[in-house]
Amino acid sequence: MKIKTKELTFEEVMSLPKPEHKKPKRPNWLFRTLVRALSQGDLMATHFKYTKDLSGDEDGGPYLILMNHSSFIDLKIASAMLYPMPYCIVSTTDAMVGKAWLMRQIGCIPTQKFVSDLSLIKDIKYALKDKKTSVLMFPEAGYTFDGRTTTLPSNLGGLLKILDVPVLFIETKGAFAYDPLYNMLQHRKVRVSAHMSCILNRRQIKEMSSDELNAAIQKAFSFDQFAWQFDKKIEIKESFRADGLERVLYKCPSCGSETHMKGKGIHITCTACGKSYELTPLGKLKATEGDTEFDHIPDWYSWQRECVRQELEDGTYRMAVDVRIGCMVNEKALYMVGDGRLTHDENGFHLTGCDNALHYEQSPISSHSLNADYFWYEIGDVIGIGNRDCLYYCFPQTEGSVTKTRLATEELFKIKMSQKRVSPERKAAPDT
Repeated sequence: MKIKTKELTFEEVMSLPKPEHKKPKRPNWLFRTLVRALSQGDLMATHFKYTKDLSGDEDGGPYLILMNHSSFIDLKIASAMLYPMPYCIVSTTDAMVGKAWLMRQIGCIPTQKFVSDLSLIKDIKYALKDKKTSVLMFPEAGYTFDGRTTTLPSNLGGLLKILDVPVLFIETKGAFAYDPLYNMLQHRKVRVSAHMSCILNRRQIKEMSSDELNAAIQKAFSFDQFAWQFDKKIEIKESFRADGLERVLYKCPSCGSETHMKGKGIHITCTACGKSYELTPLGKLKATEGDTEFDHIPDWYSWQRECVRQELEDGTYRMAVDVRIGCMVNEKALYMVGDGRLTHDENGFHLTGCDNALHYEQSPISSHSLNADYFWYEIGDVIGIGNRDCLYYCFPQTEGSVTKTRLATEELFKIKMSQKRVSPERKAAPDT
């Protein structure tokens, strides 16, 4: 899949008229059926099957439907499981580019990923209450990198209180193994399944606190796709299964070097020290020589997170990279505006470029996570930042890790929010 691009100067892009906000549409039967039909081919290739258990539902629809985000096949899975139910889909603004009319007809509600958007809550509520239409949402917002839950926002419980509708949950099995984001869009021969259940009804939402609701959602989203693959003895024998794995595992556990890992074929190898690991058909790692520091990919990923956290606490973390810059200010195109420099440290993001016309700064507490993606619309790995006025898609031009930047963003947010909750002023406040 590709996205429509257009070359303009940064000044020309910022002078473009801002699009008017449009309310969500209830998709009609024709468009629901069309989406269902177009999804059939890929689902048949994975021998897709699903189950449902709505025994906890005391209310009936419309519903807020939450779903884990594993691969591009997720929406096709949803179309099979929910048909013929009418439902809207919370989607990113980039999905609308060049095809906004069609996407609205099938019920898409566009929002800017990891940007505070109060209008989104109004749109969801409008679809549920006024249009009597269920809403499908991927609360992780981004695809999982390591097969586990991507960091969830902390305000979901409050959102459920506002919406006051029962919550369904769709969990997929095999979708990540079939098409993990790092594997360069190469499909594997894996059976895909899914299960839908009612995890919260209206009575429970009224009785539970926001924190309790957050905990219930977090529990539903507690999964590990690599562990599932190993437990079920699902073999992935493709010769390309480790291609691109360095995007997830960027730091060598043997010598500690970064951005020297290379995933190719069935191995991931450090070009700095020569240590190599085989990705076995069951999804485990095995050193070709010597000890295997981590045989479970999520454990290696967690170790990288700990290393980034330590860098932040020591004050040594800093990312600086030359980037190509794409700007998004409407649904017509991604506007390629030139080159720049992106830095990230304890003060957040700083983007400059376009012959000194562009200067953008983003606070470390502006978002709990980062819009980071691999092979984004076949352009390249991307780091996305921005605000309501403009989204900046930054494509690193040198070897680097968007994964480390996402981890640093998430850990920095936690550190800063913790410092904010226990500020020096509060510590020094007299007892009353």
